[in-house]
Amino acid sequence: MSSFEIFTGIFGGLGLFLYGMKLMSDGLENAAGEKLKGILEKVTSNRFVGVLVGAIVTSIIQSSSATTVMVVSFVNAGLMSLVQAVGVIMGANIGTTITAQMVSLDLDSIAPIFIGIGAILIIAAKKKRVKDIACIALGFGILFLGMGTMSAAMKPVAEMPAFSEFIVVVGNNAILGLLTGLIMTAIVQSSSATTGILVALAATGAIDMRLAFPVILGCNIGTCVTALLASVGANRIAKKAALMHLFFNIFGAIIFLPFIYKVTNLVEAISPGNVARQVANAHTIFNVVVTIVMFPLAGYLVKLVNFILPGGLAVEKKGAIYLDKQFLDTPMIASGQVAKETVRMAEFARDNFVLSMTAFLEGSQEYIDKVYNNEEIINNVEKEITDYLIELSQHNLPEEDSRVISETYHTINDIERIGDHATNIVELASGRIENKLELSNEALNEIKEIYNKTLESVNLSIRNYSNNNLIDLNDIEFIEDEIDSLERNFRVNNIKRLNAKQCTADSGIIFFDLLSNLERIGDHANNIARAREKVLK
Repeated sequence: MSSFEIFTGIFGGLGLFLYGMKLMSDGLENAAGEKLKGILEKVTSNRFVGVLVGAIVTSIIQSSSATTVMVVSFVNAGLMSLVQAVGVIMGANIGTTITAQMVSLDLDSIAPIFIGIGAILIIAAKKKRVKDIACIALGFGILFLGMGTMSAAMKPVAEMPAFSEFIVVVGNNAILGLLTGLIMTAIVQSSSATTGILVALAATGAIDMRLAFPVILGCNIGTCVTALLASVGANRIAKKAALMHLFFNIFGAIIFLPFIYKVTNLVEAISPGNVARQVANAHTIFNVVVTIVMFPLAGYLVKLVNFILPGGLAVEKKGAIYLDKQFLDTPMIASGQVAKETVRMAEFARDNFVLSMTAFLEGSQEYIDKVYNNEEIINNVEKEITDYLIELSQHNLPEEDSRVISETYHTINDIERIGDHATNIVELASGRIENKLELSNEALNEIKEIYNKTLESVNLSIRNYSNNNLIDLNDIEFIEDEIDSLERNFRVNNIKRLNAKQCTADSGIIFFDLLSNLERIGDHANNIARAREKVLK
């Protein structure tokens, strides 16, 4: 076999391996659906729960790097504390060993069967769940096809004198082995891929555990590069999360370096004569034991990164906090973040509505200024959600999530219009203050009545949108009818007051404009409440 054939075999096999892992990961994500979105919500200050969550999510998305990048993004957005993050990071290291255990199995001969079944089902199936399962099967088959291709290409390499000399040098120096694993993983940005290469080499008989285990230690450090890159440009707290991941794996390697031969003897006893299984078992033992050892010391790990990078209190953002482009690689998580940001935008618009009405009723310039400041944030969030949705729509999404994205464009427009009406109301408030306009007690009571009913509609709509039609839509429709009825009746009453000269023309006009804005806010709230209903049809 020529050098070119060896190179293309290894390179192509690695490509198949990574593509198969991605296909399988996408299938698992889509099959998990809403459950995956909810898993990260379970993270609490309880580190044990965090470890479980990290392990589960990483098992699904098949990448500890991806999980840690998400953690960095959550911390950057202020959605997760460092104490919560450390548990998830530990769990991610355990979850990634699932891939190593899987690829250590000798399934090359049946890989074509999985590829054939997966391909046929993807072409023929109509149901989403069947297609997701087919994607998992196809990815599984391609992954093992890649492993077989790499192993075949590496057999001539194992016989090369230069490679044998390299193995002798590295095998006699654990630090060199560690650095080799670190550099390889930093380049391919996947510890699973590096472990796959080790398993492929082990299958040829080219390496033993004395060489493989230091490389595994280096793999775990090298996988931190992805999270460190993700933290560039993020806030200081996010940098701390990435640094915590690095320290965790460095300390783990330091702990295990003196016990290389003991671990080697242990895994050889567990799987005698099967170096591929030994590599996978060593990877699992390392991550599980390090987590057990470091778990009680997690608080000190947080203190260490706080000492190295002091400060980093979250700064108020005048834009989205839940959206991060790092999530786009995991569309199921990304679509969940869009929903959160949409609810946050709606709550901002609702609060601005309350501030605007308070400014109108109390004549407060301070509240008027707050409304204008918040309106800037609402507009920024709308633009960021729109841009994010455009990017997200380019990814492979389940049909239901695609419909949600389409409807979200309309929803954020309705929310933005509520914000605009709040701005209109503070303009009326400013006019009332400047012109010292007075409203009769009867007019003020009518304003308060329709305002309270409109606010009730907005609150119910937000609650309904965030909980997927938890509330009976007939209740919201009933409130909308009440708002329309009040608006008509109060217009008639205002005309009577104008005719009876109980109020000035300017006061009457402001009253009419205020009623119009309140009625329109009720309409937009009704649209928001019904957004999920349209998706589910």
